[in-house]
Amino acid sequence: MKVESPDIKTVSAIHLLHRAGQCADELFATNIGSSDLTPRQFAVLRALDSVEDPSQAVLVEKTGIDRSTMADIIRRLVSRSLVNRRRTRRDARMYAVRLTDKGRAVLGTTDPVVRMTDERILSALPQVQREQFLKSLTRIIDSLTTGEKS
Repeated sequence: MKVESPDIKTVSAIHLLHRAGQCADELFATNIGSSDLTPRQFAVLRALDSVEDPSQAVLVEKTGIDRSTMADIIRRLVSRSLVNRRRTRRDARMYAVRLTDKGRAVLGTTDPVVRMTDERILSALPQVQREQFLKSLTRIIDSLTTGEKS
C-alpha cells in the first residue's frame, strides 16, 4: 500500500520513526522466515558473538535493550537452546550468557538474511546518504539516552 508523502511541516518525527520501524520489522519477519527470530533477538545473538565476557548487563549496554526486556529475550533464547545462561562465580546476582552451537548456527544462517534486509531498507536512500542516515539515527539515540543536546 502506497502512503502519500507527508507534509514535513505537519508530520511527527515520532510517528515517522514508528512507521519506519513497523515497515522494517515486517520486512525482517518476512525475510527471516522459519527461524522466527525477532530483530531484538538477532541483535542479542550478534552482540553475544562479538563480546569476550558476555553477561546480561554487558548485553544491555551493548544493545541498548532495557534490563527486563533483555531478561525476557534471554529466557526465550535459552528455551530455544540458542544460548546458555548461568550465574557467575564472581557475582551470584549476575548471569553469564553464551551462544550454543545451535545459536551460532542460527546466527550464521540468519546474518546474511539480516544484511540483505538492511540493504533493502537502506535502498530507499541514494548510496551517498546511507552512511549519514545511520549516523543521524545513532546521534538521535545517543542524544536521547544520554540527555545531551546535539
